[in-house]
Amino acid sequence: MTDDVRNIVLGVVAAGLSAALGWFTRTYLWKRRLRRKQAFFGLPDSSESLLVVNRDPAASEPAVHRFDVFALLELCALIKDCGAHVQVATQETVHQGFGERTEFCVGGPGSNRRMVAHMAAMLPGVRINIDPEPGPDRGAFQIGGERYRMDAGVTEYVLLARLTAGDRREARPAFLFCGQRAITNQAATRYLARHHEKLARKHGNNSFVLLLKVVNSQAYGPDVVELVGDVTRAATSPLPAPAPRNSHRA
Repeated sequence: MTDDVRNIVLGVVAAGLSAALGWFTRTYLWKRRLRRKQAFFGLPDSSESLLVVNRDPAASEPAVHRFDVFALLELCALIKDCGAHVQVATQETVHQGFGERTEFCVGGPGSNRRMVAHMAAMLPGVRINIDPEPGPDRGAFQIGGERYRMDAGVTEYVLLARLTAGDRREARPAFLFCGQRAITNQAATRYLARHHEKLARKHGNNSFVLLLKVVNSQAYGPDVVELVGDVTRAATSPLPAPAPRNSHRA
């Protein structure tokens, strides 16, 4: 074998080994990221999940708002990426607890009775004004001692929560997307899709409740979202009792 042939063979072998090593490294990193994503969402391979659909309260017939449909599509993409299966159910037809399979619940208490049950059980520090009458507090959030009013199309709020049932390590999480308007629900699902790796690094598999602000949705849609803060402690603690009123007599 001449030196030229030997160099060619060694070069081919080296290129093959480099390609194989690169493929192995990329596959390993991809699988590690997938396992972390599956752990965060509670969606191992071929697992089952539940997607709870809300109802558009402004429609005379049972219907889903188009922005909520977009939110559901983004969640379905996340579930598919994890290699899991999804069952879609309306908020009227779900009659079961949670923890056996991952749940994604979309819509505020005015459009989703399933959300009402979750808030009563797990978010005692949150109150949402669902009074249909116009007024400055319509749709307002009260979280602990703070109030967040909505300016439709300009400044709107949405809660994004990952909650687990008790201390069971094997319990699957429930993800809540509870917004003041349908477009804020989509904003929260998009925020989760974009930032789930960062959230997993920060919170691990623990529960959290984030308050997000959707900025100028009338111009930017659901894309411009700011994190107001982590409100887990306030949202999961009972609301403070109102201060007693002092009576004064003349």
